[in-house]
Amino acid sequence: MKQLIECVPNFSEGVNLEIIKLITNEIESVDGVKLLNVDPGKATNRTVVTFVGEPIPVIEAAFLAIKKAGELIDMVNHKGEHPRMGATDVCPLIPIANISMEETASYAQQLAKRVGEQLNLPVYLYEYAQANKSRNNLSVIRAGEYEGFFKKIKLPEWRPDFGPAEFDAKRGATVIGARDFLIAYNVNLNTTSTRRANSIAFDVREAGRVLREGDPIIGKIILDESGKPKLIPGSLKSVKAIGWYIEEYGIAQISMNLTNIEITPLHIAFDEVCTKAAERGMRVTGSELVGLVPLKAMLDAGKYFLEKQQRSVGVGEKELIKIAIKTMGLSELSPFKPEERIIEYLLKDKAESKLVAMNLIDFADETASESPAPGGGSISAYIGSLGAALATMVANLSSHKKGWDSRWKEFSDWAEKAQQYKDELLKLVDLDTLAFNKIMEAMGLPKSTSEEKTIRDQAIQDATKYAIEIPFKVMQAAYGSMTVIKAMVEEGNPNSITDVGVAALCARSAVIGAFMNVKINASGYKDAAFIAKIMAEGNEIEKKAVEMEKEIIGIVGDKIK
Repeated sequence: MKQLIECVPNFSEGVNLEIIKLITNEIESVDGVKLLNVDPGKATNRTVVTFVGEPIPVIEAAFLAIKKAGELIDMVNHKGEHPRMGATDVCPLIPIANISMEETASYAQQLAKRVGEQLNLPVYLYEYAQANKSRNNLSVIRAGEYEGFFKKIKLPEWRPDFGPAEFDAKRGATVIGARDFLIAYNVNLNTTSTRRANSIAFDVREAGRVLREGDPIIGKIILDESGKPKLIPGSLKSVKAIGWYIEEYGIAQISMNLTNIEITPLHIAFDEVCTKAAERGMRVTGSELVGLVPLKAMLDAGKYFLEKQQRSVGVGEKELIKIAIKTMGLSELSPFKPEERIIEYLLKDKAESKLVAMNLIDFADETASESPAPGGGSISAYIGSLGAALATMVANLSSHKKGWDSRWKEFSDWAEKAQQYKDELLKLVDLDTLAFNKIMEAMGLPKSTSEEKTIRDQAIQDATKYAIEIPFKVMQAAYGSMTVIKAMVEEGNPNSITDVGVAALCARSAVIGAFMNVKINASGYKDAAFIAKIMAEGNEIEKKAVEMEKEIIGIVGDKIK
């Protein structure tokens, strides 16, 4: 399994796109790195770039980008709303797959050392890459910004971790670290007042605001026993926020960093800002995401807003994303395109969804062609997905049926469960064809020497096992969907009774068809214990599926009469 890390450097240039292109050209020049997103902001005069890859290529690409940014960006004349201290203001590394935070932090330290020594640039470590907890917070490191760092860098406690203790007037300094996935998120307000925007930011951010006597803005600061200012915590954990005015749009915004979306998800941050804005006589008009967002954050948001409407959440992925975009106004300032902004969509291997991306005619024509794939296994998975889709439809119709309002959540849960089976079976459509291709590739390996024969035989066995496991997963998912189908035939909207019957026929056919593929592939696998276990479980699933289909069809027949 490949180790993947993401790098999200922030460059202090958001107006001159030619400069940004020259910097991203450096990133794209490195093999093994995929540039995912380039997000410039004129008002902030800052561009957030996102790329991903294995650690060594990512480190090389980051180094080249930092080097090029230092050559092209002159901080002497830089102006922008966002806090900054250098041409490459910050360069975080984020673990994405098969790599620990400790390993990621080590790579961040390697990059920082190289930048400091080879580029002669002051570098500070932050977050997990910084051992000194008194200086691991980005906002603390950056305090004073570019203008204040000429003096700050001379203080013993602010000596850079790498590079010279001399502030470079042209390039500034940079901060390199390792952190968890962070969402940069701005909420738009119907005001031009930075002060009022900041009041909302102080209400919601975890750090809160300083406690004052009388007037909360200009009143005397109240100190605790140790002489430090007392704080009133904000309402959102793991959230950093400030208010600012964006001249480009003519509005004030709450600019937030959501540092742990498991603690404070995107939709909760949006809703809380809406509440606090209303309390202060303002209104949220929309919002914008800076950079990329995980798919789960968008799906969770869509479900959250549907549940607030007492609507079924058992709808497709596209619909959930559409609800999230509409509700949070993510397209107010510029179009939000999911295929360009959701990280999983950008990382997706198109070969893994080649078949399900086809239209119905093309899929049927591809199946009918002289190519042996897609074959019975893929078709079984697709039939199963149609059965699960019909069950989802009936659950959604039941959830929204007039007079059944008190049961909307019950049917919403069923619809969501059926959607999960449908989505799993759709993935298996392509995976079954890929499994067949793996066997053909293994059989095509050279076999001239005894060593080559050994390698080829093992590859065939590995591919054969995979080709058994995929249709077996189809059996499990299709049979699992029958629990929803049975619930719908018993409890669902009676006007859709025949739809449930067809769903049962699809699910049973998927189970039987997939089991045929398990059996034929099992004939070429040598692990007798594994085959015995799979065959026993497969026979049991097939038996139960046939019995349940008979029971469901019987109920359908009775209700039709």
